Amino acid sequence: MKGAIHYNRIVTGLLLAGCTVPSWAEDGVTSSLAQAVKSGTVALDFRYRFEGVDQDGISKDAEASTLRSRITATSGSLHGFTVLGEVDNVSDIGADKFNSTENGKTQYPVVADPSGTEINQVYLKYTADSANGILGRQLINYSNQRFVGGVAWRQNEQTFDAFRGSWQALQNLNLDYSYTDRVHRIFGPDDGTFPAQWNGDNHFLYVDWKVAEGHNIGAFGYYIDVDSDNSYPAAKTVNNSSESLGLEYIGKVSVLDVRAAYASQSDAADSELDYTADYYLLEVGGTVSNIGLKVGYEVLAADNGTGFATPLATLHKFQGWADKFLTTPVDGVEDLYFSVEGAVGPVKLAAIYHDFQAEDSSEDFGDEIDLSATWAVNEHFTTQLKYAGFSADGDRYTDTDKLWLTLQLKL
Repeated sequence: MKGAIHYNRIVTGLLLAGCTVPSWAEDGVTSSLAQAVKSGTVALDFRYRFEGVDQDGISKDAEASTLRSRITATSGSLHGFTVLGEVDNVSDIGADKFNSTENGKTQYPVVADPSGTEINQVYLKYTADSANGILGRQLINYSNQRFVGGVAWRQNEQTFDAFRGSWQALQNLNLDYSYTDRVHRIFGPDDGTFPAQWNGDNHFLYVDWKVAEGHNIGAFGYYIDVDSDNSYPAAKTVNNSSESLGLEYIGKVSVLDVRAAYASQSDAADSELDYTADYYLLEVGGTVSNIGLKVGYEVLAADNGTGFATPLATLHKFQGWADKFLTTPVDGVEDLYFSVEGAVGPVKLAAIYHDFQAEDSSEDFGDEIDLSATWAVNEHFTTQLKYAGFSADGDRYTDTDKLWLTLQLKL
């Protein structure tokens, strides 16, 4: 009921915004509104995925066969305003031998794609020459999604009940701010092992400064405030509250693509933790004979038994596709990685190697190999085969193999 009340407030606000018609209403607003409706679009998106997981320490292998069906309706523009509504359904079709975090099948490894239907996005957007704003439930991605992202990899995306505003203050300076009071997580729409929603007052700010052609500096601050929930321990709720401040450089140095970042994080709001930890990243890449090469070193440090954490990130993009480090270890983690990308005809190929070690001790966690082949058959249909193999060193982590087959149709 609490979620329904919150959603009703959003819808009511959007309706009031749409019904507040200024003086130009008598000069053809009805005609303009009709044109906005006529010029709107409706899109369908179907994504089927088979995911198999073989994880040491769990006697049974997971097999998940799921289909995400999505319909998105977008209006045309009316004096700079547009409206978007989007509904998702995730259903099990075929194999359902997996722990979705909701279905209670804990004898299987986790495949975090619970079934259900929900409003994924519904918002009012205003666009002007140098600024825009979005009010409502929406996807929010910042930079490379290391701190805040939509987790588009999973069948149920992460969305935010939020206001987001962007302002082009100068030709080479853009300010992007978001306030959100509810996060709809990938574990929804219903509560399970993890809460489907996080409530709290979150503030995100990203300042993008184009120093020169091919050289950008980003300054960011992410304040995450997760309210406590009596149904869950603090580790799954309030202790995810944090404040992160940092800088990043994205640019090209000679023929090399370079990304470097630093951030400092501390506990915030009502967190029971007490720590200050650092984040470092250096990534260098280039292309040789149409082969993309990249090497990177990423560190999430730890302090006082707590690791630097990014709970609102698109975590699957980082530290290996096997998702072994969704929670940062108490002694931090260092990730040294190498990647190779290329193509054979229309098929894009990628291979990535990761070596994981503790940041605050001498322990080796293990290494991982990730492989993918993606074929965009045409503008509507894409297929992908993907594999992740994590080999553990020591007893803290377990050997894990994951295989995915994805078929996606967009209409």
